[in-house]
Amino acid sequence: MRKTHLFTLIVLVFNVFTWAQEKQIEVTDIYQGAFRTEGMDALRSMNNGKQYTVLNMDRINQSSTIDKYDYKTLNKVSTIVSSADLNDIPNFSAYSFSADEKKILLSTEIEPIFRRSTLGVFYVFDVESKKVVRISDAKIQEPTLSPNGKLVAYVKDNNIYLFNIATGETKKVTVDGVKNKIINGVTDWVYEEEFAFVRAFEWNADGTKIAFLRFDETNVPEFSMDVYGTGLYQQSHVFKYPKAGENNSFVTLHLLDVASGKIASVDLNDAYYVPRIKWKNNKNMLSVQTLNRHQNHLTMYSVNAKTSKVSILLEETDDAYVDITDNLTFLEDDSFIWSSEKDGWNHIYLYNEDGELMNQITKGDWEVTKYYGYDQNEDKIYYQSTENGSINRGIYNISSGGDDKKALAVIAGANNASFSADFTYFINTFSSAEIPPVYTLHQAVNGKKIKDIKDNQQLLQKLEGYKMSSKEFSTISINGNNLNMYMIKPKDFDPSKKYPLLMYQYSGPGSQNVSNSWMGANDYWHQMLVSEGYVIACVDGRGTGYKGSDFKKVTYMNLVKYETEDQIAAAKKLSELEYIDENRTGIWGWSFGGHMSTNCLLKGNDVFETAIAVAPVTSWRFYDTIYTERFMRTPAENPSGYDDNSPFNYPELLEGNYLLIHGSGDDNVHVQNSMRMIEALIQANKQFDWGIYPDKNHGINGGNTRIHLFNKMTNFIKEKL
Repeated sequence: MRKTHLFTLIVLVFNVFTWAQEKQIEVTDIYQGAFRTEGMDALRSMNNGKQYTVLNMDRINQSSTIDKYDYKTLNKVSTIVSSADLNDIPNFSAYSFSADEKKILLSTEIEPIFRRSTLGVFYVFDVESKKVVRISDAKIQEPTLSPNGKLVAYVKDNNIYLFNIATGETKKVTVDGVKNKIINGVTDWVYEEEFAFVRAFEWNADGTKIAFLRFDETNVPEFSMDVYGTGLYQQSHVFKYPKAGENNSFVTLHLLDVASGKIASVDLNDAYYVPRIKWKNNKNMLSVQTLNRHQNHLTMYSVNAKTSKVSILLEETDDAYVDITDNLTFLEDDSFIWSSEKDGWNHIYLYNEDGELMNQITKGDWEVTKYYGYDQNEDKIYYQSTENGSINRGIYNISSGGDDKKALAVIAGANNASFSADFTYFINTFSSAEIPPVYTLHQAVNGKKIKDIKDNQQLLQKLEGYKMSSKEFSTISINGNNLNMYMIKPKDFDPSKKYPLLMYQYSGPGSQNVSNSWMGANDYWHQMLVSEGYVIACVDGRGTGYKGSDFKKVTYMNLVKYETEDQIAAAKKLSELEYIDENRTGIWGWSFGGHMSTNCLLKGNDVFETAIAVAPVTSWRFYDTIYTERFMRTPAENPSGYDDNSPFNYPELLEGNYLLIHGSGDDNVHVQNSMRMIEALIQANKQFDWGIYPDKNHGINGGNTRIHLFNKMTNFIKEKL
């Protein structure tokens, strides 16, 4: 049935891309959601593994419900809570259960701080009594229910608090929190951005202890941004931002005994970074991952919470760097599953409770791209990988011994699974470059499809009215490597004609642009350009991901050097094609990709005529410590690596058409990068185009901003390429 269902879709897609009418995609269509895919709301498996919950939003009536569904039938069983029944809560936008599912934490009035951090007003809902309690009068961060559902730990004004649900009593746990100086329980800016977590405290198994990190930002340099707003005077937003080579926060680990309120400090042997803490199943044992500043030596410690004694559980070293993931899983006896690139590819390993290697579970010249979890009853590990090609993703299970592997969902394209708590079921989301997301329910043990849930045939039918072209996947041999590539040609492509070429890339370490998955907003913009006579190409060069650690880490100490060489070489090779106009070659990218497009236009000025750079890094000296030093070490250790590929050091090389875009409120890649590039080009007497979006962050969005930006980019391409 699966093959028949997908075959029908493929035939439909073929008809769409072959017989489409002449309607043109417009920028407003893309960024007003005309091509939005229909998806499944994020679901959470209940403890019984047979049911799941979904947050359903009624945007018209501005209400929300948490509804319970049955996996086997997909039918709604009941509504657990509705905001319409809660007088004090007009709406809630997120939720989480206590471990016993008797209480629910409801999130309201959420406002962003940085990329992942937020402030909000939170309530606790009792499932049995239907009573609701507000946690704090003020907006707070990262509230988390204790395992027994009696307490909530949260952070306010850089301090940790405990809220007793039954009594309404609030206890202040730490007292030294000060903005831009001391943070307890949540991360600083650079940890949030680069280690990808905000909540820096964890309850142990029985809720008797909390482990937390304390950040002393005192010696971290401050960065300030003007926020223009609508007032008479602009305001200055000041926060701690450690640029490459500068001081980081001094991070320490502490253990709170909940009953007594006593806090003990843990000596981590002068660890520089502490990117992960995780309690074991033993309520008195904590695991702590640390890194040295170069991030090439990871140590996982085991901490005894009773004695604060620290012992080494595992160590990993690398000539370049060791990646941090969330793949650590402790089994019932505190043996653990871990992922590592130590054999040259990312694979899954099993260790005993003392940190001794028991088995490398997965092996091969392919990458494990997601670890879903372990069913200890059936001895099955579930994961996603590139076993069916680096641009595809398949779902598999395997025993902890590394045998009895089963392919569960491996049709060429992107398969992504969401498993029930007991690994009885999974919902698979499949898409490819020609098939928008299709949702199906499967048995986890063998992958057998139980039923179809949802597809996006309506979107495909809608696209029949537009000029659309297929992505053509291939590889291109560049600098001794076979690089993944796709190309999109006009529907009425004539090989005897000459077409302008626009290349798109990101190229950052471990990234991937060439993937067999459904279109995003950039793809629709590319389709619009293709319909107007452009050829689009995308090449994932050296340094990108999912082709082994050697391929990814070859750019170590020289970010954008080899990546730039690959894009220039690819452009030269593509320009040799009969149907490409070698005098009309452009390239564009965002962030790391903006750095790349700028570098390519300058260092490849005999190849590229046009480039667009959005929110680009122009010197790695301006970017943060954790990301930059992971790949470059410090500026003092590697000055040539920082400066030889910084485009404002050679502005005189600009010969073509250049558009530079940045948001003035970018807390990630500061507008300073573009200002330095602009000044360098001015002093080199080079003409170029540029635009600054007031108060916009790294995503440059909000209101009509994206429409304005991409219309500007479209006009530039039409005029210059």
